[in-house]
Amino acid sequence: MKPLAIGPVMIDIAGHSLTALDQEKIAHPNTGALILFSRNYESPQQVAELIRSIRQARNGDILIAVDQEGGRVQRFQTGFTRLPAAAHYAERPELAAVAGWLMASEILAVGADFSFAPVLDVDCGVSTIIGNRSFSPDPEQAADLAGKFRAGMRAAGMAATGKHFPGHGAVALDSHLDLPVDERSLDDIRRQDLVPFRRLIAEGLEAVMPAHVLYPQVDRYPAGFSEIWLQRILRQELGFDGAIFSDDLSMAGAASIGDFNERAGLALQAGCDMLLVCNDPAAAEQVLDSLPPSRNEKREQRLQAMRGRGALGLDDLPAYPQWRQFSQQISEFYESLA
Repeated sequence: MKPLAIGPVMIDIAGHSLTALDQEKIAHPNTGALILFSRNYESPQQVAELIRSIRQARNGDILIAVDQEGGRVQRFQTGFTRLPAAAHYAERPELAAVAGWLMASEILAVGADFSFAPVLDVDCGVSTIIGNRSFSPDPEQAADLAGKFRAGMRAAGMAATGKHFPGHGAVALDSHLDLPVDERSLDDIRRQDLVPFRRLIAEGLEAVMPAHVLYPQVDRYPAGFSEIWLQRILRQELGFDGAIFSDDLSMAGAASIGDFNERAGLALQAGCDMLLVCNDPAAAEQVLDSLPPSRNEKREQRLQAMRGRGALGLDDLPAYPQWRQFSQQISEFYESLA
């Protein structure tokens, strides 16, 4: 049987191991990726075995991701180095690249491909869902620190995903629960929020995740469903040629578009390469079955660039001097912040 290509849908699973239904969904032609959450994690050894079983369940490629930013967004904790929230690297800029390498090396060592990081949102002091996940309220400093973090990731063999394009930091509402509306002009957003995206794209950023935020001065659709944002501004104006991952289509910020099939269709039309449908198994099955099978060579090339290329396995890390040094540095910094 011919191996399946990377499909356009990222799914999730409920537990520490695969069920028969999980295996069936992983084998679906439209599946292309799977994201792991805290509920899927018990230990490095357990999650490494889970990841092996996920890959074995598919006849073809599948990308495996996690949110491992640090701070309050770190899905794998016990047995992993605890990472500070991004805002703290302003105090120790030299540790941003160290943390990026360390995060990437530990995730790659258990067999996953990438973490959705770094956050490129500029903290405008109003968003609790972003807050200290942002590297800085200053756009240039945010770009500098995020660039260092990404450089560390890249040195370890991991592709980076900048989020949440064009910026989630200037709205108070949480797009998991509501549709935030940012009334600023495009010029204002260019001068502030787009600075980190522009800088990291110029440095070779591999992927972007758009925000479920509405910018009515620019388009009537939230950014992740907007051809203006994803094609005219991200692709053409900023010159981005990497992969575009939608944010989770089950979030309330996506609900204004319609049902799940409508959300999936509009996100693909706008230019998303991979659709996240998480925390709603019925919706994931619906989207998997509704999309017509298709092949797009350019899209597949973009997504293949997200595959992990780490050189260290789980058994290699403890004996690797750089990992021991970096883990100690970041652990001491993390503990000093408590």
